[in-house]
Amino acid sequence: MRQRKQLYEKSAAGRRIRRRRETLGITRHEIAQKIGKAEKYYADIERGYCGMSLDTMINIADCLGITLDYLVFGEAAEKDGAVSEETKSILFYLENCNEEKQKKAMELLKVYLAE
Repeated sequence: MRQRKQLYEKSAAGRRIRRRRETLGITRHEIAQKIGKAEKYYADIERGYCGMSLDTMINIADCLGITLDYLVFGEAAEKDGAVSEETKSILFYLENCNEEKQKKAMELLKVYLAE
C-alpha cells in the first residue's frame, strides 16, 4: 500500500504556533526566552519566513503543549484527538505551576464544579 506523502509548510506551521501561543496568552518574547532563541528569529518562525531545527521544534512544542505531528503537519495525535483546546490550555497552565499552586487550582476547580 502506498502512503500519502505529508509536506511540511513553514507558513502553516507558523500559523499553528502563533494561534496556540495566543490561545495560551503567552507573548513572543516569553516563548523566545523559554526556547533560548532571539525574539526576531521566533517571530520569523511564526511568520513562516524561516524553518527550524528539530531541537527548536521540540522546544516550541513542549512550551506550547502540542505534539510535533500537530506543529509540523497540523494533525492531532490519536491520544490528543478527543481533548479540546480549552482542556489542553488548562493542562498546560497546571503543568507549568509549582506543586502548591497545582493543589490550590485543583481545590478551586472542585469547588467550582461542585456547584
